Amino acid sequence: MRAPEGDRYPHLAKIIIILIIVILLPGCGVTPQVMAQDRLFLDLSLDFLGEYQLPPQEWENTRVGGLSGLTYDRTRGKLLAISDDRSYFAPARFYTLNININETPILEKVTVEGVTFLRNPQGETYPLGTIDAEGIALSPRQSVYISSEGVPKNNIAPFIQEYDIDTGKLQSSLRIPERYLTGIAENQGFESLTLSPNSLAPGDPFRLFTATEFSLIQDTANPPQESDPIRMMHYVINTIGEPILVAEHLYLLDPAPYDDTFKHGLSELIALEREGYFLSLERTLSLSGFGAKIFQIVIANATDTSGIVNLSGDLAGIQPIRKKLLLDLEELDLELDNLEGMTLGPRLPDGTQSLILVSDDNFKEEQVTQFLLFRFRQN
Repeated sequence: MRAPEGDRYPHLAKIIIILIIVILLPGCGVTPQVMAQDRLFLDLSLDFLGEYQLPPQEWENTRVGGLSGLTYDRTRGKLLAISDDRSYFAPARFYTLNININETPILEKVTVEGVTFLRNPQGETYPLGTIDAEGIALSPRQSVYISSEGVPKNNIAPFIQEYDIDTGKLQSSLRIPERYLTGIAENQGFESLTLSPNSLAPGDPFRLFTATEFSLIQDTANPPQESDPIRMMHYVINTIGEPILVAEHLYLLDPAPYDDTFKHGLSELIALEREGYFLSLERTLSLSGFGAKIFQIVIANATDTSGIVNLSGDLAGIQPIRKKLLLDLEELDLELDNLEGMTLGPRLPDGTQSLILVSDDNFKEEQVTQFLLFRFRQN
């Protein structure tokens, strides 16, 4: 029996209709397919709002400088800044800073309001050359955690310790694995330090994260790899019992941007409210000056590297921390200094979040203590 005229080519008609739909869809505003890698990251943005340079000064018989880490105390509305002075100009210390952000918003002024000296296990200030404090993070129990790179050439070990925020008295210490005690190179230790922002009550457990600035000695490949491997540590801290190191993950440092680079490393981490998400700050020094990049990083599905003796070989079987460039600060119309500290600061007048960076002037007259203010959006 002969098919009716309208049904003679049913399959051909369907194919033609599908082709027409496929051709027309892109012009109808349909969102293109998003790659799985892109879906992993949050929709974040940074807007640069300005710079403030802290004038050279002394405060309570200390030389203000070497600011290498920041944390924001929301209850007091103050910044806390650790100085990496190895007790040379004054005993090891952190400063309390007031920040004035106007309605524009512009960072109008930063003023020093206090200084707190750190106390060692003997209850004394740290003697000359026995500490190299680099990172600082405020805990929910109103104490501060501070990381020291140590001084390997003098057999002084790196540490992460908790101090009373008002007196600087030592309260507790984290146990550092032996591979760090023997593997951190000079001035390449625990530069970064951050706590999870989700614990608010003093009795709540919280998470602490830190990473070495550069590869451990045993992780350094010869010949060098394109991306140097860094270990990022993840602790859980409870009110009862010892802090627990629950995982380590591989962070791959971006390749040095210039052939004449002689200082390159991870200088800061910030834990975001979304668990497993962070900002990282990579800092570079070359003959042409300082550079810095801010990345969004995600530790989801990253391999736990705590059982891997060294990372100097083939890393193909290891899933590293994923990272995405958020901002190359060299694109700003600004001469950068030695940016090392970074923190989420107060809310801006429009309700958005602020991000504040600070530079370590190395106590050199040709450098400055530079504060940079950004609007940080989680879209």
